[in-house]
Amino acid sequence: MPSPTNRCRRAVVTVCAGGQPRSDHERASQAWVARRLAELAGWEYAGEYDPAHPPALRPYFVPDDTLTAAQAARLGIAGEDDLFGGVVPHAFIASKVITHGLPRECASAPEGWRAELGERLRPVVLDGFSAFCPHSAGSAGRELLARGGAIRLKPAQARGGQGQQRVEHPDHLEQAVAALDLLQLQQHGMVLEQDLVEATTCSVGQVRIAGLVLSYLGTQQQAPDREGLEVYTGSRLQVVTGGYEALEAVAGDALQREALDCARRYDAAVAEVHPGFYASRRNYDVIAGRDARGRWRCGVLEQSWRLGGASPAEVVALDAFLSGRVPRGALTASCHESHDLAHRPPPHAQVHFHDPFAGRGPVLKYAVVHGNPP
Repeated sequence: MPSPTNRCRRAVVTVCAGGQPRSDHERASQAWVARRLAELAGWEYAGEYDPAHPPALRPYFVPDDTLTAAQAARLGIAGEDDLFGGVVPHAFIASKVITHGLPRECASAPEGWRAELGERLRPVVLDGFSAFCPHSAGSAGRELLARGGAIRLKPAQARGGQGQQRVEHPDHLEQAVAALDLLQLQQHGMVLEQDLVEATTCSVGQVRIAGLVLSYLGTQQQAPDREGLEVYTGSRLQVVTGGYEALEAVAGDALQREALDCARRYDAAVAEVHPGFYASRRNYDVIAGRDARGRWRCGVLEQSWRLGGASPAEVVALDAFLSGRVPRGALTASCHESHDLAHRPPPHAQVHFHDPFAGRGPVLKYAVVHGNPP
């Protein structure tokens, strides 16, 4: 596998684009990914971007969130070669709400909403709706509950499963809808979606940087944090050199093959319906399990076109391929987020966050290439 060219040297910088405060471990991961990408591409790491004092070299951005086209223009980003992440024409396109269409009687939708995307995605997602007002949320939830089984209420901008509610009864639905933040609902929307049991969440993704393309397929892990809440604790990925088609050789069972198919169709539909979208980092969460009637279901839960939980695993895989430690075009990499103070990483792990005194969130984060290639 060829090394990326460094004939056109660049300065890798982080940028806070989401407008939301980030935790220490999120900022540490962002800085670590940016620093490692600079090292692997033969570029310079220039820290956090300061528009008043831009770096002398052309910047390569590692944002903490998906950028809008307006944000990208202000930063001078012209295409996917300028950032580790993605750019969308409207902010809502980067959130969960594009996964589902609106309820029939919904009269509220953001500017730029394209109803045809929901129709295109219906075969590759679970039963669900997106809503931007309490009335629509209530009617959508009642319709889903009437079909049988529990549903999940998901804030559009929440990450890692945070803020979700599982609802089984119409009375509980009404209570949950009544408690919603009206302004947040109107600005960002929410998703109401059927809940599955005996479920596995797969990750399908792709990274492109400096002329290199890596694609991956794997599964996510969850475990209780120090407060007893189920949280994301890592991903284990099969990583290959090349595009999504190269993953067909490592999709070892029916679940993986269906997850890959759903993610590829979702990715293609978004690109066709919203032609202003582009991304150098793409990740799709795909769930597979059984609905209330015992039927097998598989569908994309959401997309991530930004630095994400699996990014450290993406980086250590890139490192292994570029260094030549992996002679063939496939490897296994994993990333881990531990809430256990006694947890110790393996000797060959690349640690990007360790703070045993962290008040909330993980105390240790690291990534590993399995097999520990020499």
